[in-house]
This record gives sequence, structure tokens and C-alpha cells, in this order.
Amino acid sequence: MDRKNTGDKADTLTIQALQRMPYYLHCLEKAKAKGETTISATSIANELKLNDVLVRKDIAAVCSTKGKPKSGFPVDELISDIEDYMGINDKKEAIIVGAGSLGRALLGNREFEEYGLSITAAFDINNDITGRTVNNIPIFDISEMEPFCVEHKIPIGIITAPMEAAQEIADSLVRCGIRAIWNFALVRLNVPEGVLVQNENLASSLAMLSHHITK
Repeated sequence: MDRKNTGDKADTLTIQALQRMPYYLHCLEKAKAKGETTISATSIANELKLNDVLVRKDIAAVCSTKGKPKSGFPVDELISDIEDYMGINDKKEAIIVGAGSLGRALLGNREFEEYGLSITAAFDINNDITGRTVNNIPIFDISEMEPFCVEHKIPIGIITAPMEAAQEIADSLVRCGIRAIWNFALVRLNVPEGVLVQNENLASSLAMLSHHITK
């Protein structure tokens, strides 16, 4: 996508709008599979049960071409624009720290590649786990993490270790140049400005489901 035309607008997208982009992309890929070449913001909104004005605003912020009143947006171009904005076409390498059951489940997930994320290695302190591979991804001893990240210039670290070890791991990741952390540990991490932390609180989500059922 030509950032000269769309970059200023796209930079103003909210976090919520960015989180909607994978849903738009999935909807567009379904439309393409059906042979559709154009699609309207209203059609996408109806499919996803969203407000059409909101969808139109989101799409206008990333689309390199203007939609036409009757036919809508070109499906192929819009898919390409969203993929470019999300960085899907710019492959990024990541490591996992903590190769327990959750870590190994993420290692076995092949869908990350579709979103531009390539998990290249995992690290753990458990000798029963290190030395193995999952989905052809090696699991190394934790002592090898920092040299590996520095050598391969890894930008993303995924923490699936116990909460009591998470901050120390985050500190190590920051030291070796990690710029973004996907944190599955149930603890808030302290990181320097410029390092992004995305927290995934599985217990909180489960609590919300349980509360809804109980109520």
C-alpha cells in the first residue's frame, strides 16, 4: 500500500479499529472465494453485525482507493491494503519463553504464519522439555535465549511462563532488543517506553464466562 496516500489517515486508527481489521480481512477473503470483485462497507457491516458508518470509516483509513457509491471497494485491493497495514506481508520473527502446555499449544498453531508471525524458537528451564521440537520449532534452554535473540534480531517475545518468572523474562527480552511482548502470564509487566506489551488474561476471560453463566 502506498503510505503517501493513506499513511496519515491510517496512523489515526484506534486500537479498537485495528482489532477489527482481522475480521474485515476474513470477510473479504470469504467474498473473494465466492467470486465477488467488489464489496460495500454496508455488506461487511451486515456480515459482522457492526455499524456501517464505523466500518466505512475504518476501511477509508487504510484503503488506497476510494470506494464507489454503487459497487463499493475492490476486494483484491482492500485485502492487500489491510494485509499491508497489519504487517502480514512483512514477516516478523518471534520466540516463546515457557514451553509448558500453553507454550507448546502456541508452537503447534500454524495460523500465526497467515498473519505474518514466524515463531522461530522456544525456551524453557525444564530439561525434560528442552532439546525437543514442536511443529519443527526447537526448544532451547533459557540460558540460550539472549544470545539467540541478539544474533537473529528477534523483535517479538511471547511469554507463557509462570507469573513469578514473567518480569525477569521481560527484562531479559528488553535487554536483547525485543520491541514487543505478547504476555500470557497473569502479571502486569514493567517495561521501558517504546516497548509494547499486549496482555492476554485467560483467567479474566474465563471469569467473565463463568459470571455470565452463574448470573
